[in-house]
Amino acid sequence: MAGVVLESHLSQVCENHKIKVTKKKPTINDFDQLLKDSDVIEIHDWRFIQHLADLRNLCDHNKKREPKKEEIDDLINGVEKITKTIF
Repeated sequence: MAGVVLESHLSQVCENHKIKVTKKKPTINDFDQLLKDSDVIEIHDWRFIQHLADLRNLCDHNKKREPKKEEIDDLINGVEKITKTIF
């Protein structure tokens, strides 16, 4: 769920800043890159969102291991931070 919230929020941020999204099914990383390239977010936010996308993929896709509780908590807390600080 947190990944969906993050993706939706980043989509809205792109819309707020009139950033054209050309990909048919953009991902968190696509939105993240567009926001960085458009100088909406700084490098440290871009890296943090990349980290959240990695955690989301660990939770969502069939990997060799299950995410740790701390990683899930980091994802949830990180998404909460991004939704409160990046508009």
